Order: sequence, then C-alpha cells, then structure tokens
Amino acid sequence: MGSEFMAVHPSLLQQFALMRLFSADALASLAAHSSTHAFAKREVVLAKENPSSSLMFLLEGRLQAIDFTLDGREVGLHFIEEGHYFGEISVLDGLAPPEVIIANKKSQVVKVPAREVRGHIFATPPAIEVMTSGLTSRIRVQAQQRQILGIINPLQRICALLQNLSKNGKSPEVIGNAPTHQEIAIMVNLTRETVTRAFQVLQSQGALARDGDDLKVDTGKLKQFAEKSAD
Repeated sequence: MGSEFMAVHPSLLQQFALMRLFSADALASLAAHSSTHAFAKREVVLAKENPSSSLMFLLEGRLQAIDFTLDGREVGLHFIEEGHYFGEISVLDGLAPPEVIIANKKSQVVKVPAREVRGHIFATPPAIEVMTSGLTSRIRVQAQQRQILGIINPLQRICALLQNLSKNGKSPEVIGNAPTHQEIAIMVNLTRETVTRAFQVLQSQGALARDGDDLKVDTGKLKQFAEKSAD
C-alpha cells in the first residue's frame, strides 16, 4: 500500500508541530525507524480492517477521512491537511481505526512506528495535551457533520457545510484549499451534479466566489440562503 522510500532524517520530523515536542535524542531514535510513503489519488492510506502500526504525518498532498453507510454509500468525515497527523487512535488504544483515510490527490506520508512513538507520547505531557485537544476538536467537527446530514433540503445542507468550513478555517470569509464539488458531495451525501447546481446559484447571488484554490464566502448571504431554503 503506497510506495515506500528510505528512512527519514530527524530534521524532517521537526517539520511537524507534534514531533517538535520531543527531545533531540527522541527524534533521532524515531527518525531511524520512520519511513516515507507515496500514495496515488484515491489510494487507501489507512484501512479500517487492522490496527494502525504507525502514527502518520501528511508531508505533501491532501487526505480525507471517510466511512460507508450500511447500503455502501461513501460519506466524507473530515480532511487532513499538510503537516497534520492521523492514525493516533490506533496508536493509543491498539484497536482498528474508526475511519478509512484516502488520498484526495498525490500525497506523501511519513510513518512513525507505533511501538516506537507510543512511549514518547505518554512520557511527554505537552504531546498528550496536543493529541487530546486534536481528538476533542475532531469529535466536535463530526458532531456538526451528523447535524448537517440530518438536513433534508440539499441547498440548505450545502450552505450549512460551507458555514462550518469557514468557521473552522483560518478566516471566516475564506475557505482555504477549498474542497472540490465531488469532495463536498461525499461530505453531504449528495451527487456532484447537485453540488454544482447549488454552487452556481450561490455564486450568481454573490454568496461564493472562487479565488484560486480558495473559496471566498459571504457568511451573511449563506445564512440567508440556508434560512430561505428551509422555508
């Protein structure tokens, strides 16, 4: 699964905020056991069948956590951006991951073996604090996602998702590295064509505007559309 490259240098691990919490000796030891892996678009990076044997960091690209409904439909849960880690739940409890991680584009991942990193995590209180904060944040995002999936009106559902993405981004007026129509469709359990039609309506009314890879959002107009479509 993925193409494996040689062991990494400690300076590579230092690119990740979580790893910078460990001592230089710990980083050197972890780097000696770590490796980088390349994944093609739509390739599975982390499956649900078996416990993850590594704490993983996204070095380049973009990943998405997904799951499947009982009737086999794919539902998007959250994105993993460059510099972020994943697979930590299995590292902590030794059980299979609760979600599937796929590559949304060509991506490169650094794998740090669980057996090597777990002890360092529990011996480093700031690392425990960071991971706890990350897990609680993800729980809140997924709770919001469940609420969105309960909205019947498609346009209202899309507006609610865009509002959440703008709240969770670096600016309430910009969704950085905005998801594609297909990625949004997976997240709100709609067809890509439905999402495209909704975007055309929202863009024509000035609620959305593309700016390169980003999406400029008029949160006031989005809220108006969400409320209007609910009537």
